[in-house]
Amino acid sequence: MTSNAPGEPSFPRQYARTQRYTLGAPRAFTVAPDGSRVAFLRSPDGTDPANSLWVLDLAPGGGERLAADPRALLGGHAEDLSPQERARRERSREGAAGIVGYATDAAVELAAFALSGRLFTAELRAGTTRELPAPGPVIDPRPSPDGRLLAYVVQGVLRVAGAGGEDDRALAEPESPEVTYGLAEFIAAEEMGRSRGFWWSPDSDRLLVARADESPVKRWWIADPAHPDREPQRVAYPAAGTPNAEVRLFLYGLDGSRTEVVWDRARHPYLSRVHWSAAGAPLLLVQARDQRTQTYLAVDTESGTTRTVHVDEDEVWLDLFPGVPAWAPDGRLVRIADEGGARVLAVGDRPLTGDQLHVRAVLDIGPDDILLSASAGEGASAPETGEIHVYRVNELGIERVSEGPGVHSAVRGGPATVLTSARPDIPGTTVRVERDGKQLAVIDSYAETPVLTAGVRLTEGGARRIPCAVLLPAGYTESDGPLPVLLDPYAGPHGPRVLASQNSHLTSQWFADQGFAVIVVDGRGSPGRSPGWEKAIRDDFTLSLDDQIEALHDLAKRFPLDLGRVAMRGWSYGGYLSALAVLRRPDVFHAAIAGAPVTDWRLYDTHYTERYLGDPQTSPSAYETNSLVTDAGLSQPAEQHRPLMLIHGLADDNVVAAHTLRLSSALLSAGRPHEVLPLTGVTHMTPQEQVAENLLLLQVDFLRRSLPS
Repeated sequence: MTSNAPGEPSFPRQYARTQRYTLGAPRAFTVAPDGSRVAFLRSPDGTDPANSLWVLDLAPGGGERLAADPRALLGGHAEDLSPQERARRERSREGAAGIVGYATDAAVELAAFALSGRLFTAELRAGTTRELPAPGPVIDPRPSPDGRLLAYVVQGVLRVAGAGGEDDRALAEPESPEVTYGLAEFIAAEEMGRSRGFWWSPDSDRLLVARADESPVKRWWIADPAHPDREPQRVAYPAAGTPNAEVRLFLYGLDGSRTEVVWDRARHPYLSRVHWSAAGAPLLLVQARDQRTQTYLAVDTESGTTRTVHVDEDEVWLDLFPGVPAWAPDGRLVRIADEGGARVLAVGDRPLTGDQLHVRAVLDIGPDDILLSASAGEGASAPETGEIHVYRVNELGIERVSEGPGVHSAVRGGPATVLTSARPDIPGTTVRVERDGKQLAVIDSYAETPVLTAGVRLTEGGARRIPCAVLLPAGYTESDGPLPVLLDPYAGPHGPRVLASQNSHLTSQWFADQGFAVIVVDGRGSPGRSPGWEKAIRDDFTLSLDDQIEALHDLAKRFPLDLGRVAMRGWSYGGYLSALAVLRRPDVFHAAIAGAPVTDWRLYDTHYTERYLGDPQTSPSAYETNSLVTDAGLSQPAEQHRPLMLIHGLADDNVVAAHTLRLSSALLSAGRPHEVLPLTGVTHMTPQEQVAENLLLLQVDFLRRSLPS
């Protein structure tokens, strides 16, 4: 059991107050193209959520400077967030406060940001900050590349003003309350990784602007039962098999003239990516609704017509990746593709990597090389369980930039690279700035040091070499005997949990210190070593559960696991998997905690669900097979009933509370006892300090009751 020194906070309290140890850590780096300075965000300490904007000068004698302090700018007043800004933060899982995002001009001399719905700019060289007069609430302000202008969105209206606030005017105005200009629609922000809705031209004379019309989307109502006097929130939610928002794209001149960008929207309705750089014409990536075909389009900026640059097809599905598509400086297309059973970096018609790497993202495209994020592929000479590295790739070969086991990433500008590294043996993330392979500076983190240390063992389990992490109680010895087992997965697409990072396993270690052997398993469907690994779950999410069981039984040969006392806990997809475990395999699992579980996939959104299960109108069997509310396990005999705790935030607009309510109703109809913990006012993030702390304590209490000695 973990013991705390007098006056030292418990892990649950510290974990909650520090927002999972993210507060005080530097993030959101932008490097000037000449490598002279780095802009970034950081809050004052490990429990303060209010981020400030900082600048690190890399010239001799330079150092960190505070560029914008949100408390000073607001005069000590609390932030006032609009519903639109709250929704944007929910989509990006942003729990911090203050300056949570910013954008700069091309030279990284002028930064713009919204604070409490007001518009601010910061001169990063001079170190001055000022508020500009603007109608509010302001969302997503962005300077033009030359720094002379600003564009931002207010209530779905895209506005443009001079960098000093002069000549502020509406450029694109919605035709109805259901239309917005310059904002990402729900699906783009939640599932595509596209949080933006407008893009400046490299010459700062035009903008590409997305128009989203949500009138076809069905409306849902999210009520707060604890406050029956309040009106329910009306949200446009595109559930699987129902209409999406209609998205169009326009080229706007600064005089308000506009030209529509034309492509076959009936065949490719998803506007997934937009790239506009000096290396070529505006570049679009548009997807078919079934996500088995996607087309790369170059835009004629005079007529708005498009020409096809490349087409990808896949019989299972096509994924989207950060940093691509883009143009290389010589005008060739840069993309990440699934070819020859591997996920590769391709430039033009040539793949530059093979099956030794599993490419995850393009981090930067330079004149001589491309910086990318990748993990070991199936062709790697040795396994690197949980590791993600930074590589430099060009026509001459591949070079690893990051060193040592860990999870690494990078941001580059000209000759300077900001390299972030989270390691399995030390807490937090280290940030260093390099030039030509030599360290120039270290950016300090003010994040708190955890009160416990995760003794994570990274390994593989089963014949499939499934990535696993095993955590035992601190001070455990063999004489203590076998331990009850807690599987602690996410195990779904896009959410790796088996990572070579200390902070990734702190909660699992805390559960271990309560007397459990904790197992984390990334089976098929999780980001892994090959496209085939990830795509194996097409039409059948239950393979995720099969891999949990295979790894569990294999690990029991090497670790002190009591297979007569096995539980699972998880959130979101992990919550779905936990409930599935006790319904489908009560012979293996003896209790489960399902947090915010998707229980009926017809209630989840189009872009995510249809990628894996298809259209519910044409593939109803896939939805039945993967549903919990109609699962055959509901009718098990009483002796096979297993304790199940359901947890759900009633304000969740991603996995709505109806998922848990429908499963609870089905369990009740089947005569199955279970527990339901509704969280008033809580979304999918559970950012509230007391809620986050007590959730951990209540789960341990449930597990002790459900898995008696």
